[in-house]
Amino acid sequence: MKTAEIKRRYLAHFEANGHAVVPSAPLPAISDPNLLFVNAGMVQFVPYFLGQQTPPYQRAVSVQKCIRTPDIDEVGKTSRHGTFFQMNGNFSFGDYFKSGAIPLAWDLVTKSQADGGFGLDAERVWPTVYLDDDEAYEIWRSVGVPAERIVRRGKADNFWSMGIPGPCGPCSELFYDRGPEYGREGGPAVDEDRYMEFWNLVFMQFERGPGTTKDDYPILGELPAKNIDTGMGLERMASILQGVDNLYEIDEVRPILARAAELTGKRYGAHSGHVASESHPDDVRLRVIADHVRTALMLIGDGVTPSNEGRGYVLRRIMRRAIRSIRLLGWQDRALPELLPVARDCMAPSYPELATDFDRIAQYAYAEEEAFLSTLRAGTTILDTAIAETRTSGGTSLSGAKAFQLHDTYGFPIDLTLEIAAEQGLKVDDEGFRRLMADQRTRAKADAQARKTGHTDLSAYRSVLDKGGPVTFTGYSEVARESTVRALLGVEGPRSAATEGDTIELVLDTTPFYAEGGGQQPDQGMITVGGGQVEVLDVQQPLPGLIVHRARVIRGEVRAGETGYAEIDTTRRRAISRSHTATHLVHQTMRNFLGESATQAGSLNAPGRLRFDFNTPTGVSPTVLRDVEQQVNEVLLADLEVHAFITSLDEARRIGAMALFGEKYGEEVRVVEVGDYARELCGGTHVARSAQLGLVKILSESSIGSGVRRVEALVGMDAFGFLAREHLLVSRLAELYRVPSEQVADRVEQTVTQLRDAEKELEKLRAQLVLGGAAALAAQAKDVHGVAYVGTEAPEGAAGNDVRTLAQEIRGKIDAIDPARPAVVAVAARSNGKASLVVAVNAAARGRGLAASALVKAAFSGRGGGSPDLAQGGGLPAAEAPKLLLTVEKAITEA
Repeated sequence: MKTAEIKRRYLAHFEANGHAVVPSAPLPAISDPNLLFVNAGMVQFVPYFLGQQTPPYQRAVSVQKCIRTPDIDEVGKTSRHGTFFQMNGNFSFGDYFKSGAIPLAWDLVTKSQADGGFGLDAERVWPTVYLDDDEAYEIWRSVGVPAERIVRRGKADNFWSMGIPGPCGPCSELFYDRGPEYGREGGPAVDEDRYMEFWNLVFMQFERGPGTTKDDYPILGELPAKNIDTGMGLERMASILQGVDNLYEIDEVRPILARAAELTGKRYGAHSGHVASESHPDDVRLRVIADHVRTALMLIGDGVTPSNEGRGYVLRRIMRRAIRSIRLLGWQDRALPELLPVARDCMAPSYPELATDFDRIAQYAYAEEEAFLSTLRAGTTILDTAIAETRTSGGTSLSGAKAFQLHDTYGFPIDLTLEIAAEQGLKVDDEGFRRLMADQRTRAKADAQARKTGHTDLSAYRSVLDKGGPVTFTGYSEVARESTVRALLGVEGPRSAATEGDTIELVLDTTPFYAEGGGQQPDQGMITVGGGQVEVLDVQQPLPGLIVHRARVIRGEVRAGETGYAEIDTTRRRAISRSHTATHLVHQTMRNFLGESATQAGSLNAPGRLRFDFNTPTGVSPTVLRDVEQQVNEVLLADLEVHAFITSLDEARRIGAMALFGEKYGEEVRVVEVGDYARELCGGTHVARSAQLGLVKILSESSIGSGVRRVEALVGMDAFGFLAREHLLVSRLAELYRVPSEQVADRVEQTVTQLRDAEKELEKLRAQLVLGGAAALAAQAKDVHGVAYVGTEAPEGAAGNDVRTLAQEIRGKIDAIDPARPAVVAVAARSNGKASLVVAVNAAARGRGLAASALVKAAFSGRGGGSPDLAQGGGLPAAEAPKLLLTVEKAITEA
């Protein structure tokens, strides 16, 4: 049975039993800042399990795309774990419990395939239950499972918790006996290789209170509304139903692995099994390739693009591990064009959008491979240099700092550094590298923790929301209204009143103020309450449905429970609305010119200006940018109606409304249309007609990351003001050059070219001035303990390249006189208030044990760097230049 068919049967079974079919959430965990990616089927339902939101259904079923990243380095070593996997889940929110969940699972698993089930042999299915869960035990007995096949297990195996205070409870797992060829008899407690777990039914029966560690949270008691959370591993069920040994053999993975094996001439399967043999690393690497290529396909499909941070960095690392693995197997050409289409064909039956959107996915994937191959070439050159320097200095180990630099700065994999160094007979300070990596992770973790808001102490907000329900937003149709102050919050928590000068957070029962979101900046304005008045500076939505006004009391006293009058700054709102509508037009027009892959990656809608980030693998030419601007302004001239309406998500998709990657939408969505030109899902505020924008002027287009570009533009009067200033500037330049305005650009270009040519001539003259005395300085070399020493200062302001050239020139002149004579040349320079030093040492001096790098470090107290024949340092006050030369001479004397 194909994996897509397993998924279809699972959803159909539970839909027929009253479950709402819920689409998979996107892989990026947008709604949970504690997660990079969705890692379990329950993630999108967490607010329901925690009681933060009321579920729109009592029963739900989903097949969730998941990624787990902690063990990326372990992928391929076993046959059961991968980075990407799919979790079939059915959920009950206070509806049915154990007596409903267990029969539903048993029926689907054992029902014949002809009747829509999976058709597993009932006598080979083994349930496990928690030690004292007699209720679950008896239910399993009632569906026909004999006592000898029901195994009681302890807390480590059959008790579930989120690891924080909240719902928890016993669970019941299903195992399938794969047969005596896979291991010992006796059930899951004896051998989990032979008895493979494929389904876990979690019964959220109890509540845990606060504790000191995740293992000692006390159980406070039973929850009144018990929930069900079950998860079936789709890949594991596929391996059972397809009769294959491991997940790398199932229909969604095997073709990718087979193609990689074909490209590299390797044979997969001769040594396959649950644990890959270390003596046959080819199998491990083929598994890594298959898993990571599929994972990369799914991530890019859900809008993640390679970058150096967050989700993009995980994607980049996964892709580079796959590329590196296939190169280690002997394939030196581009690999992804050979493998990614295979992965697409494997996954498209379940996710058709991967086929329709493949051109965009492939653009990012192939560009990333090209970039990494360049990285490998550059990194290898840098590593070769580091190895040569290590050998020259007599070292036997490459420093951890150098390995970390290669990894962190150049993206050069540590395993490649280890391998190449070993080939050259050198070790790598692996411990130092790991320490630097750990330090970096600690800093990143601390930074991420400082920016988190989800699952932290939101009790004050939660209390306000629970007591009063969601705040009603009326800002689409009005800019002012009377409202009641539901709550006042200060730093210390809820408060009954606030007086002049206080900064507070204020919650109304109804508000016209727009909370920041969707790239749109928040409204500002005034709220008058009794004899007090507050200035609203910011508006946020810390919890879904709770709008919080962050404000300063500017007069009198404000008390909770009083009625007030809320009025937004309409000038600001109109300017922001113009920018937001302009962003929609720029988005649509970019797609018109660049194709459907030019999807929005972020935006900022501020008064009079916008910033629009979009995905595209290459830059936008000035010609296209000019055409985009012209077409946007033609839409403004057409004075199209801007219309917003609520509809179902399915209907919005049917009419072609654009949705943003990674955004999670409900069953009802708000669509904003600009005539028939642009149609997009959006919760922001907009103008009534396109002509109200006045003018859109694109200022710039630039790269802000791999495959992500940014356009910045002005709107309305800000755009007119910019053009007026530009006109004055051009007019002034035309007057100065005495030419018509249209010739100004050519004249400016001529002037710039002339200045550059003059600068080059000056550089030549300065170099000649610096180098002119090289011969005389060489002839006047001072004998210091048998070493010809020249210590001199370059003319003030000399360029760094000229200073280095002078030191080398003097050294060359001394060698020309007598190549056997040891020589050291030190040239100090003063520039911008700082002193620098370049030291050059000839071969004869190096034979005496003198090294340029050591002499520079002696002058700068251990700082500075370079090679034994040429080194430099800097950063001391300019007045220290003569002292540097004396320090080098002293170091020669003491050598």
